Amino acid sequence: MSDSTLPTPAAAATALPAFESKIVAPDELAGRLAAVSRPLVFTNGCFDIVHRGHVTLLAQARALGAALLVAVNSDASVKRLGKGEERPVNALPDRLAVIAALESVTLVTWFDEDTPLQRILDCRPEVLVKGGDWPVEKIVGNGEVSACGGRVLSLPFLHQTSTTTLLEKIRRL
Repeated sequence: MSDSTLPTPAAAATALPAFESKIVAPDELAGRLAAVSRPLVFTNGCFDIVHRGHVTLLAQARALGAALLVAVNSDASVKRLGKGEERPVNALPDRLAVIAALESVTLVTWFDEDTPLQRILDCRPEVLVKGGDWPVEKIVGNGEVSACGGRVLSLPFLHQTSTTTLLEKIRRL
């Protein structure tokens, strides 16, 4: 590559990073999923402060299929979960960008409802995954995915980390 084909520093500084293209509005999800390889793995969460437990689970989930779709709770949805008045710490656009930047993630979207059921119905994943603190029978979408012949898995935690515990540790400092 010659110097003449490299972007100028100003152009590089103003260009959106490539990972931003992985962020998909819910109403555009069907069109984007048409081009995604199957089997599709789906997971969801707040991903407020991303830690080793999150990235490990996402890498494990991705290994279960050809593509991984992550649905992130909207700010209002996080607040309704009762995790604390200060949550989420990071706003939805920032949480989406961090998740999209991960190599294991194919696409990332969001949901404003209390559960991701509508996104699950929208994408019809072959594999539905949550972390080990979720019994399979309590995972939202279990019945719908299983009824279509899909698998629902609760992956054991390899790292005992949580955003709540991390925030408590920060407050003690």
